[in-house]
Amino acid sequence: MSEPTDPLDMLPDDVAAAAFRRLVRHLRHRHDAQNIDLMGLSGFCRNCLADWIRDAGYDGSKEQARELIHGMPMEEWKATRQTEATPEQLERMKASVAKNEGGAH
Repeated sequence: MSEPTDPLDMLPDDVAAAAFRRLVRHLRHRHDAQNIDLMGLSGFCRNCLADWIRDAGYDGSKEQARELIHGMPMEEWKATRQTEATPEQLERMKASVAKNEGGAH
């Protein structure tokens, strides 16, 4: 087996896990940063993080993973935190997600 070439792969798992938890808690606190805006800027959002933890081996359902990341059930998140997306936000998201092709997403 070959050695990892990406320094990120050499980061100890406990350090990576702590950074991930800090990111999730930051996103929970900054609920003003809408998922649609995160998608438009970076091509990923809280829902993607939920998908990624499932891809990494989390045994919970899609709904459970989203609740874990959002810090509340998805329906509560939508009712209390999510705003209606504008056509401009949707267009930015579409263009941004298109950049994910072939990436690490």
